[in-house]
Amino acid sequence: MDLTRVPTYVRGLDEQLEGGIPQGDVILIAGKPGTMKSSLGFNILWNNAKQSGVPGAYVTLEQSRDSLLVNMARLGMPIEGLERNISILDLGMIRKKLTQLTDETWLEVFKMYVQNLRKNMNIELMVIDSLPVLEIMAKFKDPRDDLFHFFEWLRDLGVTTMLIAEMDQDSCHFSKNGEDFLADGIIHMDLKREGNNVNLYTSVVKMRKTAHRRGYYPVIYDRKGFEIVSE
Repeated sequence: MDLTRVPTYVRGLDEQLEGGIPQGDVILIAGKPGTMKSSLGFNILWNNAKQSGVPGAYVTLEQSRDSLLVNMARLGMPIEGLERNISILDLGMIRKKLTQLTDETWLEVFKMYVQNLRKNMNIELMVIDSLPVLEIMAKFKDPRDDLFHFFEWLRDLGVTTMLIAEMDQDSCHFSKNGEDFLADGIIHMDLKREGNNVNLYTSVVKMRKTAHRRGYYPVIYDRKGFEIVSE
C-alpha cells in the first residue's frame, strides 16, 4: 500500500525515508540546546508551503512571533509572500492574556486555536515548539495517560505534526514521560565535538511505516537549506 508522504526538504534525507514523513503522523524532533531543532521544523513547514503550497502552522510557546520570524529570515527562510500558507501562533502572548484560566482550560484553549486553524486554513502541517513547555503549561496530572490522549487527539486532527523535544544536556533520553514511545517517528539532532569544531549530526531513530536507515550522519546547513552527508 502506497503512503502519502510529507517531504522534509533535507537533501539526502528524504531518499532515506521513502520520500518523507508519512502523512498524518506525529514526529518528535529531539535534541539538546543548539542543535537546530526548531530550524529543521520550520524548514519542513516553509519548504512545503513554498514548493507545494501546503498550508501549515508553527505554534511557538516561548519565543515571540517576531523573534522567530527574524531568526528564520536570517537562515534564508523569510515568510514574506507565504503568509496565506504559513500561520504563526504565538501562544506565549496568549498565555499572558489568560492568566486567570485553570490549567485544564489552557489546554482546551490551545486545542481550540489549533482546530480553528485546521478548519479555516485547512492546515496539513504543524510544528509545536516545544513539547516540554506545553506539558509544563498544561500541568498534566497523569503525564503518561494525558500524553497518550493528547497524541491521539493530534492524530485525529489528520495534521502531520512535528513536536520539538528538548533533551537535557546530561541525558541520552529523548523524553521523560514516554513521548518517544507514543510518537510515530523520532528525528534526533545532535552536536559532536571534532577537534576544534562542534559539528551537527542527525539520525532517524524510528519512523513507522518506513524502511529507513539508522545511520548517524553529519548535517550541513547553508543558504540552500539542510543537507545530510552520507556515504
